[in-house]
Amino acid sequence: MVEELVAAGVTLASAGVVYAMAAARVVKQYERGVVFRLGRLRDEVRGPGFTMIVPFVDRLQKVNMQVVTMPVPAQEGITRDNVTVRVDAVVYFKVTGPAEAVVRVEDYRFAVAQMAQTSLRSIIGKSELDDLLSNREKLNQGLELMIDSPAVEWGVTIDRVEIKDVSLPETMKRSMARQAEADRERRARVINADAELQASKKLAEAAQQMADTPAALQLRLLQTVTAVAAEKNSTLVLPFPVELLRFLEKAQQAVPGVQQPVQQPVQQPVQQPVQQQLPAAEPPVDSGSEGSNSGQG
Repeated sequence: MVEELVAAGVTLASAGVVYAMAAARVVKQYERGVVFRLGRLRDEVRGPGFTMIVPFVDRLQKVNMQVVTMPVPAQEGITRDNVTVRVDAVVYFKVTGPAEAVVRVEDYRFAVAQMAQTSLRSIIGKSELDDLLSNREKLNQGLELMIDSPAVEWGVTIDRVEIKDVSLPETMKRSMARQAEADRERRARVINADAELQASKKLAEAAQQMADTPAALQLRLLQTVTAVAAEKNSTLVLPFPVELLRFLEKAQQAVPGVQQPVQQPVQQPVQQPVQQQLPAAEPPVDSGSEGSNSGQG
């Protein structure tokens, strides 16, 4: 009798251990457990830790609640200004409704990937090339809104969407490079012209000041000579300004008792025209008189 009771107890204990092992489940911290009892969804979502289910009756499906990084393959499209581009992006999303992510969509990862590709093609067709290159923040927000609208019903929330790269044709790259080069050259010419204008104004003011004081021009010349003479690898040719001659002439006139030499005009001899004596012309011969004389004879 006792042996039978011991055997029954051992059998019950073994069955309890097997039942416990079949019913025990462990849900990780970043997961949530969705329980189906006889194929029907239970309202309770199991949290992280140790949990028990009914073996052969309940089925526990774990859902990852971490942020998922999904790259979107490069999509080729034509922008609104008729430029062919290839754009790739990356989507960050996470599951906020585990039950909806399991029940309402077959594979929420695949669904989000397809929706991201479709939305990316749509955003390319609605945008211009300049927006894709310089105004990506606005396009990212529009793309996030387009993906997030249907994903909310699947229990998925789009965290953010980023456009990674925009590939352009080589001809378009060369055209943009020429445009940027022309714009840089235009700005350089404008800056150079503005500098020339400012320099001309300053030079005009300096020339006016030096015209009032001629000695300033000589001092400026000496400063230039000093600056050039510091470099001993060149030959210096010093011009002699006319203003200095005028300055010295005025200084000499201002000294009393100095008589200026008087320059007398030089008289040049007058050349008389030479008259040539021509021989006297012979009187003309009268042919009629000669004929009459010969007749008479």
